Amino acid sequence: MNPLPTETVAKVNTKKRKNWAHIKKYKALYLMSIPGILYFFIFKYVPMAGSIIAFQDYNIFAGFIDSSWVGFKHFIAMFDNPDIFNIIRNTFIISFYDIIFNFPASIILALLLNELRVVLYKRIIQTVVYMPHFLSWVIISGLFMTILSPSNGIVNNLIESLGFNPIYFFGSEEYTRPILIGSGIWQSIGWGTIIYLAALSGINPELYEAAKVDGANRWQQTIKITLPSLLPTITILFLLQIGQFLDFGFERVYTFLNPLNGGTGHIIDTYIYEVGLQNAQYSLTTAMGLFKSLIGLFLLFIANFLSRKATGNSLY
Repeated sequence: MNPLPTETVAKVNTKKRKNWAHIKKYKALYLMSIPGILYFFIFKYVPMAGSIIAFQDYNIFAGFIDSSWVGFKHFIAMFDNPDIFNIIRNTFIISFYDIIFNFPASIILALLLNELRVVLYKRIIQTVVYMPHFLSWVIISGLFMTILSPSNGIVNNLIESLGFNPIYFFGSEEYTRPILIGSGIWQSIGWGTIIYLAALSGINPELYEAAKVDGANRWQQTIKITLPSLLPTITILFLLQIGQFLDFGFERVYTFLNPLNGGTGHIIDTYIYEVGLQNAQYSLTTAMGLFKSLIGLFLLFIANFLSRKATGNSLY
């Protein structure tokens, strides 16, 4: 083997010295990043190795090594299931509604809170809307069942006072999706505004002063200054949301379901729980989870590409 030219060796050594100098200069930041890297490696990347059981007839006693390989058998079985297309359809529809209604809700609330001038009133509203984020979905579903109860729920009391018959919301499939989306907005809208309010606080006040001098009203300032300043933040959060498009959340749905409303509410996550854990079909449900992840990855690539072309902002 011929030795490398002297100039190449010198460039490599110079680059190494610069890298070490950079690491030494910012060693505190690198040390702070180690716990985060370990977290993602241990809890996100290592479990990905378990995806191989989607291609095996996995036996919990035989393990990964001794379980027999079956190729795409479980993917074929997944699509042969007559219920799978309804479950995938439910997942797409509920996730789509969540992006349409839930994602802009935090932006709108942040813009409205930003317009409030009474600080105490603003703090009270922020605290009230933040609180649901700290409740579990079990508690939230219990609250909604109480509020929407056909016998003594406040909503049905109001409906009856107007002369109409009470509605059994949790016993009808047509109300399942609105309840899931509405409860999600109530639970996350306050928490979602934190990032947007932080972004709004970073806008240069001189831009608004200049706009006032030019005669712009509050609406024109919002359209011309506030929204364009928020656009990079909105784009990044939207891309992250797209990446979790089919990952709607097991607890968020399962706690609201019962035998009467499951037809429009069962999603991939609840199916994986019922088939995978309750019936011990680990390989089949791992195939479903892998399918869901690949769809999310594909949507993320598409959304990232379109965002880079349209706005110049992207995740990578």
